[in-house]
Parts: sequence; structure tokens; C-alpha cells
Amino acid sequence: MAAIRLRGVSFGYNGPPVLDGVSLGITQGERVALLGPNGAGKTTLLKLIAGVLTPASGSVLVDGNPPRRTPRWDLARRIAVVPQEFVVPFAFTAREIVELGRTPHLRLLGSAGAADRRAVERAMEVTDTTQLSVRIFNELSGGERQRVMIAMALAQETEVLLLDEPTQQLDISRQAEILDLIAELNCCRRLTVLAAIHDLNLAARYFKRLIFLHRASLLADGTPAEVLCSDLLQKVYNGPIEVLPSHNGRSAPIVLPVPQFREVERKS
Repeated sequence: MAAIRLRGVSFGYNGPPVLDGVSLGITQGERVALLGPNGAGKTTLLKLIAGVLTPASGSVLVDGNPPRRTPRWDLARRIAVVPQEFVVPFAFTAREIVELGRTPHLRLLGSAGAADRRAVERAMEVTDTTQLSVRIFNELSGGERQRVMIAMALAQETEVLLLDEPTQQLDISRQAEILDLIAELNCCRRLTVLAAIHDLNLAARYFKRLIFLHRASLLADGTPAEVLCSDLLQKVYNGPIEVLPSHNGRSAPIVLPVPQFREVERKS
């Protein structure tokens, strides 16, 4: 059974469609990267799955149910979202941020119980954020904040995790740290993961299935070796791109732009 199913989904923001007739399915336990240039509709697609937006046509199903017709509390028990930006206007500690993930499980005006505290502690332990508990969230580094946000999502105890550019503005070691964590959660907890990723090389290394959006449509869907080919990427990004294939069939292909500038040697 598909954990996520889109059939002929179209959506636009009072103008040309951002998504036009997109159909795809993601089975329980898959780890999938969502690719495409800026404005391709990656964030919009995630918002449609999360029930934040309603498709103009077509259908979105999560565990067989339309998100927009599912009570918000029930939906929040099924889907956890790590947004691209998370603004915290107050001096909340890291633990207080993670505790927000238990909100869907609390009764109206109810207080957290032993099960909620255990869920928060497990989420912080898994994400290695326990030592950050009393630190102010806004004072943490980018990588630390990202891990706390993932801990908050885990505290929801859902089966579907949506991430919007989880490695944005992180240095290379922190990028690997976050994607290693996401891969581990997918493998050990069987979380269904759909992540919008900007970096094609990171996507190829950490995800077995890539979905490529371009000009409001699904352009490609397959393994890194199938999707990341020079002809497709040159069409999407409108420039010369070289793809270095795997030499042993196990490592990921490497995507590189082809330099167009030719330095002229100066005469002495």
C-alpha cells in the first residue's frame, strides 16, 4: 500500500500552474529525494501532501485519506514536517521545541504525561540533542537547530517524515550529519521519508529514488543512475553539465558544471 499517493495533481498561486497533472506513489518505508530547480514546485508538493494546500484538481492521499479532509490532530499523528525555515519568536529551549511535537497527542488543555516525556527523551536521544536541552534554540548553530527540529518531528511519533531542504546553509560535515541521521531513521524505524533536496550530489549519495520536477511536471523518477544524466540536467538547468558515472556500480554518480571560462595565459 502506498503511504503517499498523488493522482493528476495540479496547483497554482493565482497564475500559471506550479504543478500540472503530477502523479506519483511512495510506499511505506521508502526514502525519496525530491529534486528540481528553484520554483519547480518542490515545497508546494510537500505542502499539498501535508494538507497545508489543497490541489486545484486531482487527489492527494496519505494512508488512503485526503489530508485536507483529515482532522488536523489526526493528520499530525501521521505526518511530521521539518520546514525550510522555523521561526521561534521567544527564548524557547531546545527541549521546549521538541515538546511541541507532542501537541497532537495532548487532549485539549491537557498536560504532558509520562508517555509524552518518554517520547521527547527518546527523540532527543536518537538525534543526539539531549545535551542541548536547556540551550536557547535561537542560539544554536544551524546543524544543532536542524537536529532539534528533526527531534520535534520524531516526538510526534508519525510514520511519514517530510523535509524541505534539510541541509540548506549547513557546511559539508553538518550536511552529512543530518542526512546520515535521516537515513538511519528511515532504515531503523521504517519511516517513510520524502525530502526536497537542492544538492544533486547529496541526493544521489543518500537516496535510492529520485523524483525530478521541471516546468510543473514530473520529468523523471528512478534511481540516481537513471535520473542524473547529462542530457536531462542540461535541459533542466539550461547549461553544460557533466555526470561522472559510478565506476563500481555501487557508488553514486557525481554531477559537475562544465566551466565555460577559459583563462588566457599572460605574456611576460
